[in-house]
Amino acid sequence: MKKIAVIPARYEASRFPGKLMAKLGDKTVIRRTFESTRESGLFDEVYVVTDSGLIAEEIESLDGKVIRSRKKHETGSDRIAEAVADMDADIVLNVQGDTPFISKKPLQLLLEAFDGPHADEISVGTLKREITDWDQINNPNVVKVIADKNDFALYFSRAPIPYPRDMRAGQRYFQHIGVYAFRKQALLDFST
Repeated sequence: MKKIAVIPARYEASRFPGKLMAKLGDKTVIRRTFESTRESGLFDEVYVVTDSGLIAEEIESLDGKVIRSRKKHETGSDRIAEAVADMDADIVLNVQGDTPFISKKPLQLLLEAFDGPHADEISVGTLKREITDWDQINNPNVVKVIADKNDFALYFSRAPIPYPRDMRAGQRYFQHIGVYAFRKQALLDFST
């Protein structure tokens, strides 16, 4: 099974334009994300798909593979679907360009879902982690996810679900991590 990672990298982010080219220590955010993904060793290929010459130059300076978007897209997944439409790939991982600290273990767990006991039922997968800090739980910039007993996502929200009426009730909250894995056809279907 051929597994590729594609990092959508739009320069003009609505909340923080140029975020991916901002320095995080001595490297840009997009460089850290690209290097973390490539160094995981989990993928047959790693690509960055972008509409930005600055981002393209940054990745090409690392001998990285860049695909230029031909048109504007509403989402990173749409940008990736355009890029992989004619590629040979079975699983396409969408690693958000602003996840510079993504590590091998969560990427590996996500990929394993496509080989696991429910593999036939899975067309799309994503990541989550438990959060207990009330500032994060109530922060609209932290996307929360609610899953069923089989760990299939039901809802994504910027608001805490369920609403924390009683903080001592023992409700667990999970942050959605911005990484998605698609079977290629599911990605193409999603974008249309």
